[in-house]
Amino acid sequence: MSLDQQYGVLKTVGKTIAVVFGLAGSVSAGEVTVMALGDSLTQGYGLTQGDGFVPQLEGWLRSQGAEVRVLNAGVSGDTTAGGLARVAWSLTPEVDAMIVALGGNDMLRGIDPGSAKDNLAGILEVAQSQDVDVLLVGMRAPGNFGPDYKAAFDAMYPALSTQYGTLYAESFLEGLGSVDPSEVQSLMQGDGIHPNKQGVALIVDALGPHVMQLIQKASAE
Repeated sequence: MSLDQQYGVLKTVGKTIAVVFGLAGSVSAGEVTVMALGDSLTQGYGLTQGDGFVPQLEGWLRSQGAEVRVLNAGVSGDTTAGGLARVAWSLTPEVDAMIVALGGNDMLRGIDPGSAKDNLAGILEVAQSQDVDVLLVGMRAPGNFGPDYKAAFDAMYPALSTQYGTLYAESFLEGLGSVDPSEVQSLMQGDGIHPNKQGVALIVDALGPHVMQLIQKASAE
């Protein structure tokens, strides 16, 4: 299976995004709209509509008392370059804040971390120009491409967060890090890359407080 197949590439990208935003509905007064820009982990690859990251995150936030709507701008197979190419038109005027969770596919393909960093910087610059608050979510590279690659890849997220003044979460998969390693496989789908419903719930539990901070920041401005 190719890396693109493993990360669930969708060929109907434009149609998918159009449908997602078309179903978004109206915004109530005082409600914060958060857009989640990401890849298959954000999009909810392999899961039913209600079990993916975005609906579970929105449910968690609402259970904490937040008035929020989370838009799913995740595209399976997307790289940081893909995110940069679509972020400007994805950030419609209703969007108050954005979660950026990209880089996993860059890492799987061995793309130069310098290029990925430039793309992420471009995304953050677009957000900054539109006064959209950002939560930047990191990823960690395995050692497959050597220690230099891993060091450069892992370091780009906190460096960019500091440079652009974003909120920062160390890893999208942070919630799975607290699980006994022998039990992690039971939280993954058959491909061993994408979390199942239970795995997503743990991811949301860990990332949820960071997103709450994002909502509070957007609400205060």
